[in-house]
Amino acid sequence: MSTASQVATHTAPADPAHPAVGAATSLLDAYAPGDHFLATPGRTLLARGPGRHVPHDERPLTARVDATLAAAAAAGQESPVVIGAIPFDHTAPAALSVPESVRTAPALASDPLIALPATAPTAGTWEIRQVPEPEIYGKGVAAAVERMWRGEFSKVVLARTLELTSDAPVDLPAMLQRLARRDPSGYTFALPTGPGRTLIGASPELLVSRHGKQVIANPLAGSTPRSADLAEDVRRAATLLESAKDLHEHAVVVDAVHQALAAHCTELTVPARPTLIRTATMWHLSTTVTGTLRSPDTSALELALALHPTPAVCGTPTQTARQVIAETEPFDRDFFTGVIGWGNAEGDGDWVVTIRCAEAEERTLRLYAGAGVVAASEPEAETAETAAKFRTFLSAVGAEL
Repeated sequence: MSTASQVATHTAPADPAHPAVGAATSLLDAYAPGDHFLATPGRTLLARGPGRHVPHDERPLTARVDATLAAAAAAGQESPVVIGAIPFDHTAPAALSVPESVRTAPALASDPLIALPATAPTAGTWEIRQVPEPEIYGKGVAAAVERMWRGEFSKVVLARTLELTSDAPVDLPAMLQRLARRDPSGYTFALPTGPGRTLIGASPELLVSRHGKQVIANPLAGSTPRSADLAEDVRRAATLLESAKDLHEHAVVVDAVHQALAAHCTELTVPARPTLIRTATMWHLSTTVTGTLRSPDTSALELALALHPTPAVCGTPTQTARQVIAETEPFDRDFFTGVIGWGNAEGDGDWVVTIRCAEAEERTLRLYAGAGVVAASEPEAETAETAAKFRTFLSAVGAEL
């Protein structure tokens, strides 16, 4: 069984003989800009209404979320949930709210109608600007590798962006349809992050899920692009499973997740070797970590904040990697490599690593992609990896790099 299947089975057991025809895709079809849409391997959510925004103040984020959920319940809202996005810099304002209404359905992958093709992107003109240019990005990777050989740190995740400008407004509902139908077993989202701004994407990586006392984390690290040729695709997958460089990168992330969750769990199961998970464009090394909570008062959001950022999106040691990122990347990550998800007053929820995403505003899209850089990294390979990760979004908008 694949990792994605394990997560889906745990979070929402489904009866394949009685699929909920149209239940999940009806929520996908109903999405409109300004809504909160989130599809996970366990459920599909569509939230509407201004609701209550989680404030940004000196209190811990978990306390602010708890207070906002409590206020909604006290006002008569039945089973309120918080939904939204947390930035890479967890001290920056989050885009979390408790909407007025939330509709739920089973997972998109369980809905037979998700197999219907999305409408192809309409012909249009996209102006693309790479920030930084690939050559500059490669130099940043080389400089980081040199510092690692000097023993300054052991890993850093370096990202680059594509800034796309169209001659027409971005069609968010159509883009969301294409993302969801391309990888229906992943985590597809469209979340408002400010007036006229939307964070939209399709992430393969679960940060942490908590349902009752059961906890699941699914760190991904170590990747290779897919191939359209079946034999070559299988060869790449097999090579990834034996790659010393990628296995080391993956082990660093799994160890960090293990240590962070151990403080909150009475038992943890961590497989000795990773398996593979695939998206439409990438193969990833994947490990499913499962555990049992020590205290029922520990929420999914609290666990997510204890894990964020993992070495999969930042590096190690964390503070040194953050500094290298700030010195190397000529842009603000904002919500990229942050956390998106949902949670309720009982502490259950799903929180996902914000990758394979873009920030949309009027006629512009800013796409993000990163690669884990370790001492064995080669600038050309890391640049190619980010280019492959961009393909998820470029295909959704009909653009080519």
